[in-house]
Amino acid sequence: MSASTVILLMGVSGSGKSTIGAALSKRLGWPYADADEFHPPANVVKMSAGQPLTDEDRWPWLQAIAAHIDAVRERGGHVIVSCSALKRVYRDILIGVRKDVRLVLLDGTKDEIFARMSARKDHFMPLSLLDSQFATLERPGADERPLVVSIDGTPEEIAARIEADLRRDVSTS
Repeated sequence: MSASTVILLMGVSGSGKSTIGAALSKRLGWPYADADEFHPPANVVKMSAGQPLTDEDRWPWLQAIAAHIDAVRERGGHVIVSCSALKRVYRDILIGVRKDVRLVLLDGTKDEIFARMSARKDHFMPLSLLDSQFATLERPGADERPLVVSIDGTPEEIAARIEADLRRDVSTS
């Protein structure tokens, strides 16, 4: 389907990374890894208290995700990883020179995402941090070859659009 070994779903909290990651995993038959699972406990405590993470908090988390990506690649597998990856420097750690990692930005307005976050249950990221997420977001540049996908639609529709875009990329390259 794709020259990609890894699909990196990025976006602010509430953009649907976990939900779309699971739908895409089902659709492609690839395993799915949620970056939230790689957070050290101290990060979860901090975010649960409404405190944004600092870059110092994020470095070990990003390195753990990158190590997981490398382990999958080394064994010749595929994986879908969701991670906010809001700054270019974070994406440089996760993607770097890995040409087989494909970046997908789940794109929506603050109002759309606020509504989604308001409906979530049992998530450690409070609504109060949404503004800091948008303030931190550095949209990917063209050199990062991102697929920018609207969050309008059902998870299955969004996953289908991502799959179609990836297939189109392979056929035109």
